[in-house]
Amino acid sequence: MNANPRVAIHYKRPPDRVRIYDQRIVHEETDVIVTLSQPIESEVTMRHDGNIMLEQGSLALWFTFPNVWHDIGLFHRADRTFTGLYANILTPPIIDGPIWHTTDLFLDVWQTPEGEILLLDENEFADAKKMGLIDLETANRAWEESQRILSDAALGVWPPNCVREWSLERALTRLGDDL
Repeated sequence: MNANPRVAIHYKRPPDRVRIYDQRIVHEETDVIVTLSQPIESEVTMRHDGNIMLEQGSLALWFTFPNVWHDIGLFHRADRTFTGLYANILTPPIIDGPIWHTTDLFLDVWQTPEGEILLLDENEFADAKKMGLIDLETANRAWEESQRILSDAALGVWPPNCVREWSLERALTRLGDDL
């Protein structure tokens, strides 16, 4: 029997799509909760510039920060090759025990294994604003968050140390299995 607690992350994508992600808690501190995704079940391979970010069977180690407007995922292919860091710009999560709620704000930041940092999905973000899927205040906050991450990455202070300290191997060892 696995003693590692699980969380159900209710992830809303405006206007009305909600996906629930079942993840295991790997580590928890006051300012960060580290979780491990289930192997990705998707027939669609997520790519950037032809390089695979996620594929069927991929794993992601997630860092959720209470009261912060993004989370961070360490993405790995199905063979566990690290593919990069992914920051989701989102509303600060509402954490209610094993049930979490957050809303995607369309912008994402991608950092390749070589350190190149990119802002993704600006067109989706612009469309969401035009369609009224996110209000102006929230859109401005999302944009500010993405720009702060880009600036901090350029200065070499992003991702935070807690992310740099973890690897998929460390998480799997902590959980006592290797999926």
